Amino acid sequence: MPFTGQRSIRIFCDAADLESIRVLSANPLVQGFTTNPTLMRKAGISDYEAFARALLCLVPHLPVSFEVFADDEAGMEAQAYAIAQWSPNVNVKIPVTDRAGRFLGALIRRLALAGITVNVTAILTLDQVHRVLDVLPPQAPAIVSVFAGRVADTGIDPVPMMRRAANLLHTHTCAQLLWASPREVFNLHQAREAGCDIVTMPPDLLAKLSLAGKSLERYSLETVEMFFRDAQAAEYSIDISAISLPDSRIDSTVLISGDQVPPALASRGRRSTLDPW
Repeated sequence: MPFTGQRSIRIFCDAADLESIRVLSANPLVQGFTTNPTLMRKAGISDYEAFARALLCLVPHLPVSFEVFADDEAGMEAQAYAIAQWSPNVNVKIPVTDRAGRFLGALIRRLALAGITVNVTAILTLDQVHRVLDVLPPQAPAIVSVFAGRVADTGIDPVPMMRRAANLLHTHTCAQLLWASPREVFNLHQAREAGCDIVTMPPDLLAKLSLAGKSLERYSLETVEMFFRDAQAAEYSIDISAISLPDSRIDSTVLISGDQVPPALASRGRRSTLDPW
């Protein structure tokens, strides 16, 4: 059963490959796009503005977020105004702090008051959400991007924080909460249940949405087939010429318990089956 989407959350594709963006812009599940300098560099993009304008030609009808990359506040502000002029559907990504860790609240507020739709990015704590909430004009359209995937990378469950962030933003502002840096398709469902408005997904995760409801038995078989097919394609081999299989085999239908341990296993000792042999 393919994923059919939910009205309660929008999916934005996070990408920097123009061909993938072209194809996905026609996918009704994708309702916006985001990118960043790191994705663009990995994709081999050398001209930031030329890439951005080419992307906007492909996607003139959906919101697209582009990020400033200056490190000083004045430079960020100038870049934000330039980016905002590229197209009416552009959102401008502003990091929550500069590289020195200084909160960019004053800049975020000035841009929002000037009518620029800001996407405040690189947020990882609830305190940062509070600080952004304090500077955003209540009626200004904005996106607050919390990198829930990176929070989870540190061993912390991001769902409780995302749920609290959603309650804060929905109570006091018009800003939308975005679950950023997903690691798996299940993050889509977590984001929706936490009350997020948007979740970003790279093309490889978007391709997995069709797996929703798939038979796990069938998926298991396909996995076994994949391993076999790839081993054959790689022409792998293992030398078994010196291997002599025992004449008698353990009857796998007999439950072995207590002292009924085959000699080959008994010689290894009575360790837990969780311990490495």
